[in-house]
Amino acid sequence: MSVKTTTALDRRGLSDDQLRRLFANMLLQRQLDNRGFQLNRQGKVPFALGSEGHEALQAGAALAFERGKDVLAPYYRDLGLCLGVGLTPYEIMLSIFARAGDHNGGRQFPNHYSSKSLGILSFSSILAAHIPHAVGAAYVIAYRGEVGRAVLCTCGDGTTSEGEWHESVNFASIHRLPVVFLVENNLWAISTPLSKQMAQPEIWKRAAGYGMPGKRFNGFDPIETYACVKEALDRARSGGGPTLLEGMCYRFLAHSTDDNDMTYRTKEEVVERRKNDPVQRFEALLIEGGVMTRDDATAMKQEVLAQTNDATDRAEAMPFPQAHDLYANVYEGAWEPWQ
Repeated sequence: MSVKTTTALDRRGLSDDQLRRLFANMLLQRQLDNRGFQLNRQGKVPFALGSEGHEALQAGAALAFERGKDVLAPYYRDLGLCLGVGLTPYEIMLSIFARAGDHNGGRQFPNHYSSKSLGILSFSSILAAHIPHAVGAAYVIAYRGEVGRAVLCTCGDGTTSEGEWHESVNFASIHRLPVVFLVENNLWAISTPLSKQMAQPEIWKRAAGYGMPGKRFNGFDPIETYACVKEALDRARSGGGPTLLEGMCYRFLAHSTDDNDMTYRTKEEVVERRKNDPVQRFEALLIEGGVMTRDDATAMKQEVLAQTNDATDRAEAMPFPQAHDLYANVYEGAWEPWQ
């Protein structure tokens, strides 16, 4: 993976407060990821997914998102993006514990977040199934003649091998829809490496074939991510049409708690990749740049841990969904699907 590495603090117009928000998001992602895997190993939740290695990419993209205007069509590894656009740690834990108070009523897969008030579309585990929905939302924005709004649609590298992805990108380009396709390329489609997925491993280059701009960036750098995603979203919001972005990162954890990644990659590979841990690198960069002190970083980590503990305890104490709610929100009208 060849990416440009930031060696100095290039703010790209961001204030100290915004830079600290980026770091806080990254810390919270990491802490909640760890908590999900811990709860699974304790037998308290049946399943958890991790975004470890995606922290910088998701924090930067979330900062470019306009709350109250834009629409987010995430995929199942987008913990940090959903946190960044407004979901709370408590709401995240309600999803992981599958409690009735979850936005999906405790009926969805863990990490399948949604929030109508925040503009987060509900989605499916089926790869690429959410992308036509994202394009549909962008079509509505264009059809209504709305300006200053766009859809941010994310996926992993494996999703770009699905037919729905190609059809959606093509349709968006033809109609110049206000949507940004952000591919979080962590080099693994579960157990399938990039080299076994595609002969041309640079996904962003496909943009030319669809008649839209494309760009690859270093997804380990939250500031570069912010700048690239903001540029693409600004273009979409102003009527310039769609953009295909490819953020390069790496998945440090197994695909999920049900996956043993040591069956398809080596421990040495993961250890080597962890030398570029985006959380540690960004912390060092902010300290060296005078944005915060080591004491500030320590206090922030303690606060994130306290938030996570509180969210865990409160969510775990909440009730499970009731059997009589099984068909709620599945069919419009009568709850009995056979009526």
